[in-house]
Amino acid sequence: MNPIRYDTIVVGAGIAGCCTAFALKQRGQSVLLVDRSRVPASGGSGAAGAFVSPKIGKGSILQTLTNEAFEFAKEFYLRYFPEHFYQTSIIRIPKDRDDSAKFKDYETFNSSDYDVMNSKELLANGINELENSFCFPDAGVCDAPAMCRDITKEIDFLQFDVNGIEKIDELWRLYSHDGKSPSLYVKNIILATGYQNTMVDMRYMAVRGTWGSRGDYTSDINLTKSMHKNISISANIKGIVKIAATHNKAKNPCMSCDGQPLSGLMKTASTMVDTSDFKLKETFCGMRAGSKDYFPLAGKVIDVPYMLETYPNIKKGAKPPIKHISNLYICNGLGGRGFVFAPMIADILAGHIVNDHIIDERINSDRLFLKWCRKMNKREL
Repeated sequence: MNPIRYDTIVVGAGIAGCCTAFALKQRGQSVLLVDRSRVPASGGSGAAGAFVSPKIGKGSILQTLTNEAFEFAKEFYLRYFPEHFYQTSIIRIPKDRDDSAKFKDYETFNSSDYDVMNSKELLANGINELENSFCFPDAGVCDAPAMCRDITKEIDFLQFDVNGIEKIDELWRLYSHDGKSPSLYVKNIILATGYQNTMVDMRYMAVRGTWGSRGDYTSDINLTKSMHKNISISANIKGIVKIAATHNKAKNPCMSCDGQPLSGLMKTASTMVDTSDFKLKETFCGMRAGSKDYFPLAGKVIDVPYMLETYPNIKKGAKPPIKHISNLYICNGLGGRGFVFAPMIADILAGHIVNDHIIDERINSDRLFLKWCRKMNKREL
């Protein structure tokens, strides 16, 4: 057995895994971050537009959580990685006239600083929109790959394709089938693997993937503010404008978009700003992992086989005490707002692991289990 060098291994080097590893290290833990790729943020996080802004609406629980996360993320990026966070402000534009009418109701619930911009002000900023819009001056855009790479400079990072995990006495063994990598042994494991969850039974979390696309375009356009309508368009940052969206639920997105993931985005973008000199520099596609109820997932992992075998009536509505798998945790399901949620969700999870803080019930992954069991019973019937 290899000597133990770390308190915790985080599996998955997207923004969720990177922020979780960083938060644990801040609390004094020795942490190893592993990923099957040698480059952090090679999946959905690297393809993200990484827009960091509040959520608008009528004050739902998800909106409140998102806006708390926005304030946390903004301060986190400014404090630790300011060179990769550009506070361009973000303008939230109504989708149409009907949506514009709703914006008047949303104003009461805008907890972050904002201004209302009319059509003349939008046009003065190079934006061809007629409806009054919200401008959030503290919002901005991250350089997604650079952000994750810089976080890993603070954390030990290892390319390691984890094919499985098993408990041996009080330690976890992580193993690979590549024939070269020796097994890793550690006390705590955090799974931040995105939409792929094959190591333990976590069906109750219902993590699902949605493809996102981003194009980076060179341009001389004088666009100083970022914006979101049906898609997101960044300000011109060092000669690059990002156009991005999380929108494709197809298993094979290249089939559904005929190999042109940006064609629809560019068509929409051209109605919002002058794209006449835009030249595509690079295309990114990746899968975002979201939960069934759109709230992030963080906390311990339930021992599903034990619960179903020991308490068969759980499928009929029984509510027995939950048994978790010891020292196994999850940080997942951040969806299209990964760069908004990740810093705060990681901080909450790290506080739980190191300081035994209670996981916020809004993100606690246990919330989905009993309902999943009851639905299982209906399917079996």
